[in-house]
Formats: sequence, structure tokens, C-alpha cells
Amino acid sequence: MKNLIVGNNIVKTFGLEEHSRKVLDGVSIEVNEGEFVSVMGPSGSGKSTLMNILGCLDTPTDGKYLFKDENVKEMTDNDLAEIRNREIGFVFQTFNLLPRANAVKNVELPLVYSGMSPSKREELAEQTLINVGLGDRMDHKPNELSGGQRQRVAIARALVTNPAIILADEPTGNLDTKTGDEIMILFNKLWQNGNTIILVTHEEEVAMHAKRIIRMRDGLIESDTENPHFKVK
Repeated sequence: MKNLIVGNNIVKTFGLEEHSRKVLDGVSIEVNEGEFVSVMGPSGSGKSTLMNILGCLDTPTDGKYLFKDENVKEMTDNDLAEIRNREIGFVFQTFNLLPRANAVKNVELPLVYSGMSPSKREELAEQTLINVGLGDRMDHKPNELSGGQRQRVAIARALVTNPAIILADEPTGNLDTKTGDEIMILFNKLWQNGNTIILVTHEEEVAMHAKRIIRMRDGLIESDTENPHFKVK
């Protein structure tokens, strides 16, 4: 399998000199094309900082991070923005949807600067909503949707550019248990369809939906193992 992400001895420090705080203390990680990985750890373990670096929202203080064989630290702001827009589909706990836009317009958003025609953008957004089970909710605004439906819109928005990786940060955090399970089953199906997924969570039961589990503590990777309980759903 092809490497999408290679991190070697990643260090991230916040603050200056004697007031600095090392949040990542030499993390090495590889994620291959087609993997379904959860990054799990308690609050303060460094998982959110690692997610920001993997998502090109931040860069390491030290060490090397290669995204598709390119050194992220050497990229310009425009290069990083391009990767975030085209190569990484983000799914957040709080959905981050535009409140006055309907589902189609929210899903179209990453395509606005692609040069694609409005009609093609709409067609692609509608098909992606159908793919996540929201074909009958396209004209609904976020306040007209349930929490699970809003997260499906956010997942469709992440998928619409056909990204190299879907990066999901606590995607079930604002959902009840039943709806959260439904969202995780959807992620499982997306993985079966060939998507590479990195899931960041502090919940054991959510992490167990992934095929591989990376556990973090105190800025370090504590373990990196295949999930023996993983099931294709």
C-alpha cells in the first residue's frame, strides 16, 4: 500500500523558552492509502495537536511530516490551503455548517474555488448527499435537521472533493449513542468504498470501530495495533 502520511519524530512545542510546553515529544506515524485508523487518548495526550499537524492546520516545531511524499514544513501557506481544500476532508464534532444555507449549498462549499461550474457543483453535491443517505433532505437547512443528519451533511462536504484522507475529529461527540453508532457504520462503509479515514477520539467504544488503533499519552504514542475486534459492517 502507498504511504499517504509519514511522520518522523514529530515534536510540537507551544510558548517560548522557559515558558514553553512540549505537547508532542517525538511522535512517528505512518498511514497508508485505504487504512481506517483511530487516534485515541485522554485530554492532554496530544491527539488534537497531532490531528492539526496531520491535517496541515499546523506544522511541527521539529521532526519531519511528509504528506504524499512532500515535506509539509517546506510548503507555503497557499500550498497548505490547497492540500486542506483538495486532499483532506474534515469532519468536526460541531459540524461547522453554514446556518442559512441548505444541505446542497453546504456540501458545495469546498468546490466554490475549484473553477467548477455552478450546475456541476450542485450535481456533485446532490449525488454525495444521496451517497450518505440524505437524498430526501437536500433543501433543508441545518436547523431543520437532526444532529445525525447534520453530521451526514458534514461528511458529504468532506467527501465531495474526493480527498486523499478523511480526518474526523470526535465526529460522534455531539450525538446520542444510537446516532453515533449509525455515523460510525457510515464511516465503515466509506472505508469499504476505498476511503482512507483517520478518526480522532477519546472514547474507547468509538475507537473500536476502526481497523487500527493508535493510543496516545503525554505527547507520545503508547501503542499502535490492529484492532482484533474490527468487523466489516
